[in-house]
Amino acid sequence: MKLSLNTFVSLDGVMQGPGGPDEDTSGGFTRGGWVIPHVDEDFGRIVDEEWFAHADAVLLGRSTFEMMRTYWSAYPNQDELVAKVLNAYPKYLVSTALTDEQAAWGPTTVLRDDVVEQVRALKERPGRELQVHGSWQLAQTLHNAGLVDVYRLLVFPVVVGAGKRLFDDTTRPSAFRTVARTSTAAGATHLVLEPADFTRGDLGIVDGEAVISEVPV
Repeated sequence: MKLSLNTFVSLDGVMQGPGGPDEDTSGGFTRGGWVIPHVDEDFGRIVDEEWFAHADAVLLGRSTFEMMRTYWSAYPNQDELVAKVLNAYPKYLVSTALTDEQAAWGPTTVLRDDVVEQVRALKERPGRELQVHGSWQLAQTLHNAGLVDVYRLLVFPVVVGAGKRLFDDTTRPSAFRTVARTSTAAGATHLVLEPADFTRGDLGIVDGEAVISEVPV
């Protein structure tokens, strides 16, 4: 399986609490719900057809798992694609705090130790995609381990100013190839990215001409 990372981010890279004021208030975060004013039909189509339609299994951190379980297990239309995937497909939960009984939500397996190696082994299994949704700390861990094959980011035209960021000063440097880019009517941008080697360059003047050169990493 490919490992895909699917998440909502603001222009300043915040991914915390996109869906509501009480979704994730850790660290004193008070600006949750910043995605909601930009939700439209294009947003729903992207999440359904370009995200969850490719899933064969889901990998989540504890906070995202508990938030999604509360909402999607009670969702009124269990036949909708997102509800079906999250409620019925295999799920892998990264947590040292929850017991198997506490993590009960359809077919869920708890990963407690050597998460990077366990995820590496999951990727060797047959299937299309093992999908990470949200899961800030897990997303950073998998990026830094070089395990993410596809990044799908819905970037919203808002600056949140504080909160958990997808990439921060602990992030392993990486470049990306833009596989696809589309916009929603409400102004969000959907980016599909594949990782590439991080490179640098320099701009100088040589013999009176501007010259671009590569700088070793």
